Amino acid sequence: MLAIHDKKTPLRVLILISLAHCLNDTSQFLVIALYPLFKGNFDLSFTELGFLSFAYQMCASVLQPAIGFYTDRHPHPRILPTGMTFTLLGIVCMAFAANYVWLLAGCGLLGAGSAVFHPESSRVAYMASAGKFGRAQSIFQVGGNIGQAIGPLIAAFFVVTHGQRSLAFFAFIPLACCVTLIFISRWVAEQGRENSRRRQVKNPAAPHPAWMRALVVLFVLMASKQIYTVSLANFFTFYLINRFGVSLEGSQVYLFLFLGAVALGGYVGGPVGDRIGRKWVIWFSILGAAPFSLALPYAGLAWTAALAVFVGFIMASSFSAILVFAQELTPGHVGAVAGLFFGLAFGLGGIGAALLGRLADKTGIDLVYQLCSYLPLVGLLTFFLPSQAKQKISAR
Repeated sequence: MLAIHDKKTPLRVLILISLAHCLNDTSQFLVIALYPLFKGNFDLSFTELGFLSFAYQMCASVLQPAIGFYTDRHPHPRILPTGMTFTLLGIVCMAFAANYVWLLAGCGLLGAGSAVFHPESSRVAYMASAGKFGRAQSIFQVGGNIGQAIGPLIAAFFVVTHGQRSLAFFAFIPLACCVTLIFISRWVAEQGRENSRRRQVKNPAAPHPAWMRALVVLFVLMASKQIYTVSLANFFTFYLINRFGVSLEGSQVYLFLFLGAVALGGYVGGPVGDRIGRKWVIWFSILGAAPFSLALPYAGLAWTAALAVFVGFIMASSFSAILVFAQELTPGHVGAVAGLFFGLAFGLGGIGAALLGRLADKTGIDLVYQLCSYLPLVGLLTFFLPSQAKQKISAR
C-alpha cells in the first residue's frame, strides 16, 4: 500500500490516477470511435448518433455535480473502483447490443461510470498536488487525453476489422482500471484519516457572489470549448470521409492525430498556468484557436489535418487552467466544482452533439463545421474574469 509519509507518494498517486484516467477514457472513446461501425450495422442517422452522445453525456452531467457535492462533505474513496464497474458493464452491453435501444443503454452506463470517476479522481489529483494545482490537474488530464487518442486507434485496427462483438475483449481495460483505483482509494482513505487527526479539514465556505459571476464565465468558456471539441471528435471521421473520400481506417488515424494534440495541449496548460497565471492561459487557449478554427472548413485535406492539430493543442491547454481557476475561487468545493465542469459542461457538449447531428442530417456536415468554427470567439468573455492576484485575495 502507498505510504502516506513518503515524499514521493503524491507523485506516484498522480501517475496512478492519470493512468486510471487513461484507462477510463480509452474505454469510453473506444466506443465513441465506433460510431461509423454502429451507423452501418444498425442503419443509424446522424441524429441517432447524436443521441448516443446525448445519452452518455446527460447521464454523466446529471450525476457528476451531485456526486461531487456529496463527497465534498462525505468522502467515499472506495466509490472509485465501484463506479468503474458501470464502465465495464457499458462496454459489454454495447459489444452484444442487438438494437439501438441497447446501444443507448450502453452509452448510459458509460456516462454513469464517468459521473462517478471524474469528480472523485479530480479530488485525488488536488490532494496529491503538493500546492502545484495546475501541474497536478494537467498530469491527471493528460492521462484522459491519451486514452481518448488511443481509443480510436483500437477501434480502427481491431474492432472495425473483427466486428462489434470483439469490443467485449476490451472489457479488460476498465477491469485493470478497477485494480488501479483500489490502491488509490486506500491511499486517499489513509490521507483522510491523517487530515482528521491533524484537524486540517475545514467546512466548505459559502460561495461569494463575485465568485459565482466568475464561475458562470468559466462555465460558458468550458462549454464553448467542449461543444467545439465534440463537433470535431464525434463527426471528424464523417467529415473527412464525406469531403475528401478518406477511408474509415484513415479517418481514425487523423482523429488520433487530433486527439493526440489535445493530450499534449492538456498537459502543457496546467504548469504554464502555475507560472504565468491561469487567466493568460485561458486567453491564449480559447481565443488563440479562433484563426485556425475559422480557416479549417475551407482547407484541403493536408491543411485540415494540420489545422485540427493546432486547434486541438491550443484549446486543450485551457482545461486545467479553467478547472483549477474555479477550484481556487471556491475553497472546500473541489469535488463539486470538478463535477460541475466535468458533468454539466460536458452535458452541454452532449446536447450540442445531438443538435449538430440533427443539423448534419438536414443541411450536411460541412455547414456544421462552418458554424462551429466561430465558437472559439466566445473566449472574449475571459475579459470579465478577475485577475490572478484578485482571485487569490478574494479566495482567502
